[in-house]
This record gives sequence, structure tokens and C-alpha cells, in this order.
Amino acid sequence: MSLAEQQKLESQYVMHTFGRKPVELVSGKGMVVEDADGNSYLDFIAGIGVCCLGHCHPAIVDALQKQTERLMHVSNYYYIEGRGQLAHQLSALLNGGDADAPEPWQTFFANSGAEANECAIKLARLYARKSAEEKAREAGASDEQAKQAFEAAPRTIVVLDRSFHGRTLATLAATAQPAKQEAFQPLPGGFVSTPINDVDALKALFEQQGAGICAVMLECIQGESGVHPCTQEFLQAVRDLTNQYGALMVCDEVQTGIYRCGAPFAFQHFGVTPDIVTMAKGIAAGMPMGACAAPRHIAEAFQPGDHGTTFGGSCLAIAAAQATLNTLADGFTQHINEVGAYMREKLATVPHVKEVRGVGFMNAVDLDESVDAPSLVTAALKEGLLLNATGAHTLRFLPPLVCEKSDIDTMVQRLSAML
Repeated sequence: MSLAEQQKLESQYVMHTFGRKPVELVSGKGMVVEDADGNSYLDFIAGIGVCCLGHCHPAIVDALQKQTERLMHVSNYYYIEGRGQLAHQLSALLNGGDADAPEPWQTFFANSGAEANECAIKLARLYARKSAEEKAREAGASDEQAKQAFEAAPRTIVVLDRSFHGRTLATLAATAQPAKQEAFQPLPGGFVSTPINDVDALKALFEQQGAGICAVMLECIQGESGVHPCTQEFLQAVRDLTNQYGALMVCDEVQTGIYRCGAPFAFQHFGVTPDIVTMAKGIAAGMPMGACAAPRHIAEAFQPGDHGTTFGGSCLAIAAAQATLNTLADGFTQHINEVGAYMREKLATVPHVKEVRGVGFMNAVDLDESVDAPSLVTAALKEGLLLNATGAHTLRFLPPLVCEKSDIDTMVQRLSAML
């Protein structure tokens, strides 16, 4: 079917929630995808960071082929092969590589980053309530008093300005971007925002509302706003204040995690350890999957019936995620850090680039006001490049983690010629 025919069908039968680029992609391998007309493109967005091993990586294809022949889905009513092993792998990564740490992390498997963040929001509030009830009982409270403590527990979640946590109603409420929220009011309450990297503002917020705060939810490096990292000072302040006030620190690693920034998780670059971590995108290298993890003493706030999913942690998703983590564990960290640094160095040489930001393979450039980034992304299709604009003058680069220096050289050469 031609691109024109596909566009006509989608115009009539598909909801218009995306402004799609005028290309129909039909196949891919590694860094390269092809369209229906046989044109090739170097992919520097990788399905918004999803295809972490590139397109159709042999390990993922093999894992999915073998699993589809055996069992695809049976629901979470039953045990399945691989789920416990995968959760153990994630626990080890979250514990800095220690597979036998004294306290393991426990994981809820979902289907997306938004679902993982919904789980984190629910867990943070439920943990605050159960902790308040437990403390009341330890102090000799009656059943009625313990119930009152449960109901009066803190439930406000602090988020950062320009954050992005998803498009469900709750995660949109946590996304402190008014332009994205206004059309969908009223949104769930219980969220308050503060500027990124403003320690004084954060301290003032806790001084005013600390008794009602149950968690701070943040991205160590904001992705959708254009790759804006938190400072180590700010993240340490979050950790210190949440500890001081008995709140939880929640790291949204949906975009930054699974080696995207070199380490298994971005928080590991900053010397802090959060209480809840969410992940998705690259976790299964193209297969839809999300996850929310917390140390056991926090995760145990959930009891059967408190949260659930029909498709999450399916046989296929587990198989793909295991193959992904096993592949990434084989020396990718050094590659990502070295080639990511090379990417930032080369991007700094591109005409009209004012600033380069990023860590590992999560990078962005700000262009001067003479360049319209969205128009540049569309024009780049003719030059065989898949790029991404997150603002009027900002390009974001999330290539597959198999990206090589030669791929960067080709991209920079074509982009420089265009500019």
C-alpha cells in the first residue's frame, strides 16, 4: 500500500493524536530503517528511546519467536517462566549490581511508562497511609484512632516544573506543564510543582507543606522538555528533605533508565538512591513494557487487589526484557559513555548550535532562533535522517545504544550541510 493510501485510511479511521511525518516505515535493522519506497534512514530517535538495541536485534527476535511458539499470555493469575528471574535481575541493577543485597527490590510489571508512574503514585500514597496507621498503633492508638491516622496521612506529591510523567489523568496531573493540562481539567489533585534545580524553593516548599508531602517525583534528566539534567546538589537536597520529613523519593527512569545514560539507571550518576523507580521504553527493546520497583519494605504496602493489570508482565514481554538486559549487560556501559561523549563533541560543531546537553545516549542541542527545529526534522527525512524536535529550537537525540561513531559522523555531516 502506498504512503498516500495509508495517509487516506488513517485520516478517516485513526484518531488524530499525532502529527505524523510523511513517511511509511516498513522494515529496519540496527540503526537503519527503510520506508515503503525503499529509502533508508539513520534512526536517531529509536521509537522515542524504545528500540535500545536497534531494530530487529537478533537476540530479541529469537526470544520472541521462541516464546510465541510456546505461550504468549495467560494473565497474572498464574506463575510464568522468567518473571521472577527478570525481577531478580532488576533488583540487582537497582542495588548497584548486588544480586544478593540484604533488601531486594520488588517489581510490578506494567505495559508503559505512564502505567508504571500510576503505580508509583498509588504506592507512595498507600505507603504513607499504612505507615501512619502503623505508627499510631505502635503508640497505643485504638482501632478508630489508627483509622483516623490512616485517613489523615500525607498525600501530596511534589513534581518539577516542565516535567513529563505520562498522559493518563493522574500522570498528566503530575506533568507540570499547564499547556498540556488545561484542556483536560479537572485533573486529579494532590500534586504541587517546584522549579528544577532550585534548592531554596524546594526547601521553602517543604517548610510550608512538609507535613502533607508523601513523595517527590522527578526525572533525574528531564526528557520531553529537551534533556535538562538535575544538578547533584538538587537531587541530594531532595533525598535529604524526603528523609527528614518521612516522604519518599520517586525517580521516573522511563526515558533515562535501562542504560540510556550509561549506568543502568540515571540516579546512579548522582550518588542518591530513591525509594521507588519507574521504567519502560528500552526495557524490552521494542516490546511494550513498563515496570515500577521499590525496596521490599515499601513494596509490601501493596496487597492483592490494591493494583493490577491484564497484560502487564506477559510471557512475550518477559522474554523480550530478559533478552534485552542480558544483551546490555555485555559491555554496553563503556560504549554508551564513550560514544555518547563523542556525539556531544561532534554536535557542538554543527552550525547554529548554541548549547549541547546530555548524558550517554540522551542528548539535545539548542539551535539559534534562525532555525525552526520541527521544520528541520521534516527536511531531514530527505537526507535520510530520523530526528526529533522537542521545542521550536531544540533537537533531541535518543539513538539505539548500538550507535557507532561512524553513524554520528554521518548524521553530523548531513545535518551540518542542511544548516
